[in-house]
Amino acid sequence: MPRLAFTQSFWDGYDTLEKPIRTGVRKAMAKFHALSVAELNADKGLHLESVENARDPRMRTIRITDFWRGVVLAPDDGSDTFLLVNVLPHNDAYTWAAKRIYSANSATRALEVRDAVALDQLTPLYETAARTAPQLLFADVSDGTLRELGIDDQVLRAARSLADKAQLDAFATLLPEDQLEVLQYLAEGFSPEEVYRDVVVVRRPADAPAEPVEDLATVIANTSARIRLVTGAQELEEMLEKPFAAWRVFLHPSQRRVAYRASHSGPVQVTGGPGTGKTVAALHRVKHLLGRSDDGRILLTTYTNALAAGLRDVLGLLLDEDEALLRRVDVTTVDAFANGVVRTESATAPKPIGDRDQRQLWEKAVKQLGLTCTARFLAQEYRHVVLGQDLRDMDAYLAASRRGRGTGLGPARRREVWSGVQRFEQFLRDRGATTHLRVCARAADLLGGRQAPYAHVVVDEAQDLHPAQWRVLRAAVSPGPDDMFVTGDPHQRIYDSRVSLGSLGVTTTGRSFRLRVNYRSTEEILAWSARLLTPVSVDTLEGEGTDSLAGYRSLLHGRSPQVQGHATRQEEAESLVDRVRALLDAGLAPHEIGVCARFNLFLDAAEDKLKAAGIPVLRIRGQAARQAEGVRLATMHAMKGLEFRAVAVLGAAEGSVPFAREITPREADPLQHEADLLRERCLLFVACTRAREILSVTWSGAASPFLPNTT
Repeated sequence: MPRLAFTQSFWDGYDTLEKPIRTGVRKAMAKFHALSVAELNADKGLHLESVENARDPRMRTIRITDFWRGVVLAPDDGSDTFLLVNVLPHNDAYTWAAKRIYSANSATRALEVRDAVALDQLTPLYETAARTAPQLLFADVSDGTLRELGIDDQVLRAARSLADKAQLDAFATLLPEDQLEVLQYLAEGFSPEEVYRDVVVVRRPADAPAEPVEDLATVIANTSARIRLVTGAQELEEMLEKPFAAWRVFLHPSQRRVAYRASHSGPVQVTGGPGTGKTVAALHRVKHLLGRSDDGRILLTTYTNALAAGLRDVLGLLLDEDEALLRRVDVTTVDAFANGVVRTESATAPKPIGDRDQRQLWEKAVKQLGLTCTARFLAQEYRHVVLGQDLRDMDAYLAASRRGRGTGLGPARRREVWSGVQRFEQFLRDRGATTHLRVCARAADLLGGRQAPYAHVVVDEAQDLHPAQWRVLRAAVSPGPDDMFVTGDPHQRIYDSRVSLGSLGVTTTGRSFRLRVNYRSTEEILAWSARLLTPVSVDTLEGEGTDSLAGYRSLLHGRSPQVQGHATRQEEAESLVDRVRALLDAGLAPHEIGVCARFNLFLDAAEDKLKAAGIPVLRIRGQAARQAEGVRLATMHAMKGLEFRAVAVLGAAEGSVPFAREITPREADPLQHEADLLRERCLLFVACTRAREILSVTWSGAASPFLPNTT
């Protein structure tokens, strides 16, 4: 009986196929799996056929429907393992298959594919231009070094013709994935030793053969992170029946080396841009830790309820809904965990109030005391200095460093501020209220006197956590091997939190990993979105030094983002309806389309227009919506952690992004002013990088100053 394997690229495409074609795939694959190899070659229903003039003689096609074909790589060594690599319209399938060659990478031992015909056609053109180029891109790297990194003869010839990174980008869709990543790392300035460590070693399985082999079954086994081998008809049926999200939890090699390392000696930090698989790595780390013992409990935590709900769902898929394992993992927000700790002490503990109520109390304190500072300044000082450093009395505040605050305060002004802090806290006590950060501080105190409740803590979206939240997490697990596993991206920091992890007992020196390959969005969306952050520097998660998007890239390609201004908000909403209708006509399901804006007011208008056009919509308010069909509408903040095939960003106008009311005046505090602007930039970056294939950004009136190329 033949064995059937599926590439990750097949699953990426399978998700975009229309329902009748997916049904055809299921029927064809079920028949494929039920036949013997001899029957398969003779079967008239599947039409397993060779591809005429194929560069790779192993290429075959099979019938999916009357007009669609599956492209299959067949074994040529008498084995029984076949690989389904693509599903395309009839003529496109034959054209695609005729041009590609599959081979084993000499360094990573993994299966890789290239457009050999296009490479042969394009390379001579660049070789001609290279003769007069002042400098070539890889002039400082020898042929021998490139071959040690897995670059073969055809790709080596192409690489030697390149003068700059833009030319390398022109080859990106033609080159094998592993070899492309090697060249991209080198082009970004990484040394051959670093490339070998970060690309070759992490992509080559530990049990890979010492020498490259070409038999298909072995090469597929060496590529297990990107290829799924099906061993039985029931597994095949379950695979095709399950939601596509179930297959997004498979790890790529750079993620796997972190998630499944036997043990780390202390806290681990994993960073990377949107779509690099940080969350997937965190979930797999939970699975690995569960398998190491039968009773250790794990806290899996994040910033918002919507993100926690998403983690809970995907963890269930990853663990096959194993109730015994799931009961050992608490999936919740940091605030909810802290609240639970405090509630165990007293069922009548004060309840947290929201931001709006807090602003009113600060304004009341300023008015009653006749303070010279503003309510906004007091609230920020309280958040960043008092709660940030866990200061409990005026003496501690008088002696505290105010690093990161842009307005100097002498002793007299500090005493004035402290009087405002005391009055604010008195207002809270009078109301029987508190704040979420004060709950975290109380929970950390309580846990400090108890045995730590967890064996491991896994943190997702760590960039948005406040020092008070970090203290309660640090107290939730005893320091030691595998105590904390932290993932985040400083470029997605959309809340005003500043931390120094080392000062909070979360030291990741020597245990920090960066993921650089985006597996979600196209390179066109990624490159455009990254330019939103080009003018600024972003602090690392540790709070020391700056983070960088250097080397951050996608292996997927598609259309460029559509960026368009309108005269009025009404015209902008009408154009949205036209775009959404065109996406639906192109075969996208409503739930695969996301619409976001800075304010709910913009979404209200969009919702009215879409409904009037007969298009179903579903608002996402704090909790990620599931099941019900409809175009998803959400604020930019609520888009965090979500992804859609197509995203429309509305209202990217001056005065809205950045939102003027959220920006501290430069004269009041220049550092806070820059921090506020950066937070707004990051928010727009997050919104745009929710798109997998199609992104549009629109505005009415004057465009946001953050947008590139709007003139």
